[in-house]
Amino acid sequence: MVMPATAAAEDVISSYAFVREDGALEIDGRLVHLYGIYIPPTDRTCHTFIRPLRCSSRAALALDFRISGDFVRCLPRFANPDGSLVASCTSGDEDLSEWMLQKGWALARPDAPFSYVALERIAQARGFGVWGIPIEIRKRKN
Repeated sequence: MVMPATAAAEDVISSYAFVREDGALEIDGRLVHLYGIYIPPTDRTCHTFIRPLRCSSRAALALDFRISGDFVRCLPRFANPDGSLVASCTSGDEDLSEWMLQKGWALARPDAPFSYVALERIAQARGFGVWGIPIEIRKRKN
């Protein structure tokens, strides 16, 4: 059961965001899920020269790359029973849910706006993100 947002949660949340492995955001100590989308689990990637070692889904890494260094502004839509929020979030002038759908890293939820469903279908048709075909790189034989 989804609970309506409380009066305190209706205020806009604006700060730097940390992207969790599941694609949710941590902003000012609050757990925020992006409105209208589902981020499916994808293969983990742990090969990096960045310390500390980043190991999370490609979708979460894409979102982290998109917002890195930018303020994220979220307008809560409702609160979940666990206290987390579902919010419409932007970075710069870009809606993060729309960006994730355009890049193919998220799926539109059944109750999402039609524009989200359209963005998902376009990404699927183009083979972006989770809709892409994995590419295997083989070593050359010398």
